[in-house]
Amino acid sequence: MKKLLILAAGLLCMAGRTAGAREIKVLQLNIWQEGTSVPGGYASLVDEIAYADADFVMLSEVRNYNDTRFCDRIVESLKAKGKTYYSFKSKDSGVLSKYPISDSATIFPEKDDHGSMYKLVAALPEGQKVSVYTTHLDYTNCAYYRVRGYDGSTWAELPEPDTDLESIMADNVASQRDDAIRLFIADAARDAEAGNLVFLAGDFNEPSHLDWTEATKDSADHHGMVVPWTVTTLLEEAGYADSYRMKFPNPVTHPGYTYPADCPGAQMKQLLWAPKADERERIDFIFYRPDKRLKLKDITIFGPKGSVQHGKRMVET
Repeated sequence: MKKLLILAAGLLCMAGRTAGAREIKVLQLNIWQEGTSVPGGYASLVDEIAYADADFVMLSEVRNYNDTRFCDRIVESLKAKGKTYYSFKSKDSGVLSKYPISDSATIFPEKDDHGSMYKLVAALPEGQKVSVYTTHLDYTNCAYYRVRGYDGSTWAELPEPDTDLESIMADNVASQRDDAIRLFIADAARDAEAGNLVFLAGDFNEPSHLDWTEATKDSADHHGMVVPWTVTTLLEEAGYADSYRMKFPNPVTHPGYTYPADCPGAQMKQLLWAPKADERERIDFIFYRPDKRLKLKDITIFGPKGSVQHGKRMVET
């Protein structure tokens, strides 16, 4: 999927009762095929990551084109701008850390483009360990498109929108998104038990159940549907917090759309999958495990103000 917006969360970490507070900035960025979709895209990615100056950067759509190692390449490009980051080879998703990596693992390996998830463990200067998970979940069986009158795997237009909840949920769990998240929940539980702070960010390719509510059922072509989307429901049940909804709990006043973003350098056909629908959605997230050592300070959508609605460019308010 082609998202361009960035979520950036500043989280206040108390390293100890007598220690001072440290701000941890976490950045989620969909790099749109490594920045190859628009002229100058890679250089712009380097500039934006350097500008954001986050402690941890989670990346979606890492492709390692032409047998390159994208995360190694962008680490070197950032070094040329005076920014030191650490990373490791990954595919489909990636993660950068300002702090040396003491451990890394593949939680859900990329296979046939059905998503991926990786983890790194790093220590803050005070010694506090942090487990950072990056993910780009399966883009097939995107059932929220069925509600808007399009097949969620082929994006062919349907005869009419599918508003049968049982049908929608069956199609949704036919993806491998929930499989990846269940593996995350199990792995992260062990890290949390060991005392690590836990962050998860990525392009989920699935909406939030907190956004498809009774209050929003008549907006953005939801066609009257209230949907308990699987991935975010699983995370909520496991105790994880959606940083955007923690600060902005009202999905009517703050829908927080991250897709489709209007990139001025792109053609309209590059930006949308359902040209007759209002496909605006929040599918890029930063989750964290609530902890007495953490306090949410701020979160923002970082990217172009423009969006796309019914095949036309528009500016979000």
